[in-house]
Amino acid sequence: MNTNLPTQQIICVACPKGCRLNIQRDGDQVLVSNQGCKRGVEYAHGEVKDPRRMVATTVRIEGARHPLLPVYTASPFPKGRIFELLAELRNLQTQAPVKEGQIILENALDTGIPVLASRDMEPLIPDGSR
Repeated sequence: MNTNLPTQQIICVACPKGCRLNIQRDGDQVLVSNQGCKRGVEYAHGEVKDPRRMVATTVRIEGARHPLLPVYTASPFPKGRIFELLAELRNLQTQAPVKEGQIILENALDTGIPVLASRDMEPLIPDGSR
């Protein structure tokens, strides 16, 4: 590590150890120290260059017992665009029936990442019961 460069510390979540990684940027190069395994280096590079998170939320659903359907991104989503995604999902509405794993939004914000249903949601029968 270069003592002339500012150091950032993050906690690695790539494995259960929870190492406190020391990160320095030297141009495009990311220097990592204090990692307990090679996954820490990979995690630090991703966290510095392109941080991503899984997103779980709900969307409105019509014709089901519950008014909201739990959904999640199929893969980690760009962290800087999460609020934009949540705004889009807030305006989305789907219709029962829905099956777990069904694609609710195919290409979220043109990232190629689909948003999937977390559970089955059966339609109500005409008398209002299940």
